[in-house]
This record gives sequence, C-alpha cells and structure tokens, in this order.
Amino acid sequence: MTKIVLIIADGLGDRPIAELGYQTPLEAATTPHLDRMAKEGICGQMHTIDVGVRPGSDVAHLHIFGYPMGEAYSGRGVFEVLGVGMDLQRGDIAFRGNLATMEGGKLKDRRAGRMSSSLVIEPGMKVQIEDVTFLLSPAVSHRVGVIMRGPGLTHDILDVDPHNTGEAPRRKLAKDTRKESQKTERVINAFVDHMAAYLCNHPKIKQLKAEGKPHGNFLSLRGAGEHIHLLSFKEKYGLTACCISGAGLYKGVARAVGMDILNVEGATGTLDTNLDAKVKACVEQLPKYDFVFVHMKFADSLAEVGDFKGKKVFIERIDKSLAPLLKMEDTVVFFSGDHSTACSLKAHSGDPVPAVFWGPRTVVRTDACTSFGERACQQGGMGHFKGLDVMQELLNLAGKQHLVGN
Repeated sequence: MTKIVLIIADGLGDRPIAELGYQTPLEAATTPHLDRMAKEGICGQMHTIDVGVRPGSDVAHLHIFGYPMGEAYSGRGVFEVLGVGMDLQRGDIAFRGNLATMEGGKLKDRRAGRMSSSLVIEPGMKVQIEDVTFLLSPAVSHRVGVIMRGPGLTHDILDVDPHNTGEAPRRKLAKDTRKESQKTERVINAFVDHMAAYLCNHPKIKQLKAEGKPHGNFLSLRGAGEHIHLLSFKEKYGLTACCISGAGLYKGVARAVGMDILNVEGATGTLDTNLDAKVKACVEQLPKYDFVFVHMKFADSLAEVGDFKGKKVFIERIDKSLAPLLKMEDTVVFFSGDHSTACSLKAHSGDPVPAVFWGPRTVVRTDACTSFGERACQQGGMGHFKGLDVMQELLNLAGKQHLVGN
C-alpha cells in the first residue's frame, strides 16, 4: 500500500534579499536532497488560501489538510490549547496567550524575549473570576494555552494583544452591546489584571527583571475561538494519520482533525529542535499509519526577526534531515511551506510557496525542474495550485482517490 508523507517547513518562502545576491534564503541554501526531489518529482507553487492572501499558520494547515476555514475555523486559540494537551468542553472559549513585557502601560516586547512560560505558569493552573474559570497551561517558549469556561460568554471579541509594540493592551474588547459581549470583556479584563499582578510578583520574574533579562510581566490574549467538531481524517479520507511536531499549534490542528499526536524526544519547535529525530520517527511510523504529517518550525521564527542568514542555515538543516525519506519505497512525499515569511517584512506575506510532490518513478510524472526554490518551482508541471488541492493530488498519486461519475 502506498503511504503518504506531508512535510511542512513553516514560513519556507521568502522574497529576494540583496545581501544574498537577490536570492531568497531557500535559493541561496545548499539543498541537495530537495534538489533531487525536484528533479525526480513534480513541482509547482502554492497559495495555501488564495492569491495575495497572507495566511496564518492555523488556517494554512487546515487548508492543506483539506478543511476550508469557513467551515473549520473560529479562532487560533482552539488549536493552541488542543496542542498543549488541554481538553475542551462545549461552550469553552480558548485563547492563544503570550507572555509579554510591559513598561509604562505599553507593550515593550510582545513575546517577552521568547522566555519559557513553564518558568512561571504551572500545568493545571486555574483562576476564578465571577462564575467563570480560566484554565492555563504552559506551551512552547513564551506561549500559554488559556481556556475560559463559564455561562454567557462569546468568542466574538477583539484581542487583548494590540499586535504592535509601543501600544497599550486593549481593554475595550466587546464588538457590540450584547450581554455576552459585555460580560466576556469584563471577566477577561479582570483576569488580565489578576495575571499581571501574579507575574509582577513572581520571584522568577523579579529575578529576571533585576538581571536586565527578558521577563514576561503581562499575559496577552488573542485568537479567541470556540471548538468546532470536525470530521476526522479517517472519516474524511479513510486514512490512519499521525502528527510529528514540536510546536503546540500544529499538534492542535492535527488533533482537531483526529490525527494521533506522537511525542518525539528532541522535537522542541525551537531553534535546537532535532529534525533528524522527526524524520527518523516518520520513517518508523510509516508501517503503522497511512499518512504521516511532519512539521518543521523555525525558519518562520528566524524570518520574523529578519535573520535571513539564520533562515538559510536552518533550511540547510531541514534538507540534510530529509535523506532517509529518499530511500523509502511505495511512499509519496509532499514538501512545501504553509506560507511565505519575508525577512524584509519580518512577517508573513501573501507570496506563494514552492512545492514538490515526490514518489516512485512509476507514479510521479517528472517535469523540467532541476532545483527546488521559489523561482525554480514556478516552472514546474503542477503550475499554480491552492492548499485545498494538496490532499486531492496526494490521494490521486497514492491510488486512493475515488472515482467521480461512472
């Protein structure tokens, strides 16, 4: 039986950089394994959502898995809390929390220098505000999963996070005058104030501040969402599926669509993540699963701070880790990014990402591409396609696609 591997390098695509001879970090990187996949496979360029749309990683992955965001998405917080192993109940509102540094009432650093939330947030931590319970759990780096549980609440509110440094956190969160909106705004503001006092008085935060180090003295909330029950991967495609990822968001999206979540030692979702261990685990799991999803995070994070040299080096690490997959038989591999992250913008962009479908020579029709990169893949035989097309083509290549009509 032909197996399917889907590998997403987060924030893979980029824009030309003068210091790299007007190449992107991917084009400037030495990538012999990706170049081999391009030569032996069929390439193209992908907009995960649509042309010119700047995708968030959550909706991008949903589309790649074949779940349109209009049917499957209410807010990123749902996937963040699922990804750290928290369980949602009907009516729960979930948030993506960030430890942040606030000075003079304004956010100085929205990620608190990416300090670890596990230093100050304990698993199972609870805060009671009126008849609403807030449940917290540490996630990767500065991130915190937050669930708001209680009657008369809504997820249709603005973020506490203003999304810009030098601005004060939002306190006017309600979008309308409904009771649910007003109550939600009130209890969130009370919770945020409670957490600010807790963090400012935490011994570890005091120590970090005294040492002049990044310290998270504020918990910023964004991405409110209410859980939506989704058809599982098994129900939708007839495939048993698992996820290998270090970062919680991607585990959360995979968990939401019914994939098994595998914990791989050394898979951290940070710069020191063990990419080799992820690919090794992927190869080991293929006899057990029809579909293996592997997420590789940190090219995106490097681009968000403008580190194009670091992004180039990390892409070379990704390429090196792929070697064992090229020895696999009866396996179709899709490799791409979920979106482009431009070092010049320090943000996601709406530029397409290069993509390659690779597999047995008797399955994949090769094209004229001889290297893997943004501009090289523009010439590929798959042309331009969207995220919702990925699973359809993978099912086709693996011989699992249903016949339409007679």
